[in-house]
Amino acid sequence: MSNNGHESAPMRPLDFEYRSVEELQERAQSFKQLMQQRRTVRDFAPTPVPASVIEDAIATAASAPSGANMQPWHFAAVQSADVKRKIRIAAEQEENEFYSHRASDDWLEALKPFATDAQKPFLETAPWLIAVFARKFTINEAGEKLKHYYTPESVGIATGLLIASLHNAGLATLTHTPSPMGFLKDLLGRPAQDRAFLLLVTGYPSEDAVVPDIEKMPLHEVMSRW
Repeated sequence: MSNNGHESAPMRPLDFEYRSVEELQERAQSFKQLMQQRRTVRDFAPTPVPASVIEDAIATAASAPSGANMQPWHFAAVQSADVKRKIRIAAEQEENEFYSHRASDDWLEALKPFATDAQKPFLETAPWLIAVFARKFTINEAGEKLKHYYTPESVGIATGLLIASLHNAGLATLTHTPSPMGFLKDLLGRPAQDRAFLLLVTGYPSEDAVVPDIEKMPLHEVMSRW
């Protein structure tokens, strides 16, 4: 038994490959260069993407660390044209409210460089939508409510791995967060304890896709070392 009175999990040897300093540096730089090519895309091609690619990316996301290993997430992968159409209709209803009434003037001003509006055709054009859900608690087989810990942090880490995995595979992504997103739970049949975290659009970019000419902050502005 552990000190807190809970039974300790069984242990096994760590499967870890030690690498030379040179290999560490090469791999870190290579992955940095790959990820720095990632851009948020709003123009997608309808080109099909195999389900196996999406499944592997979600499996990577689900390998993320989570508070007390509760794994407080669910990923609903949507390929159905009918369901994507329903999601688009519901999302655009919320987006119309956002752009017309909910968003402050400052918020709308901040969005101007990205030329976004309430119309979201990519929700139907892209071959896949992945709705990411956060779960605050689980109901076990005995009907008991099991609280989850660090849910937003855990789901955020998993979503980052999902985006990185899809980009590494060769696909473009868009993080879409219509507010509120309760319609996703209803359309995708999720239980009451699930809350929509974000909607990830993924597929190949269209041949004429463009992205804003913006830059990321330099390393010295986002990092300190002690």
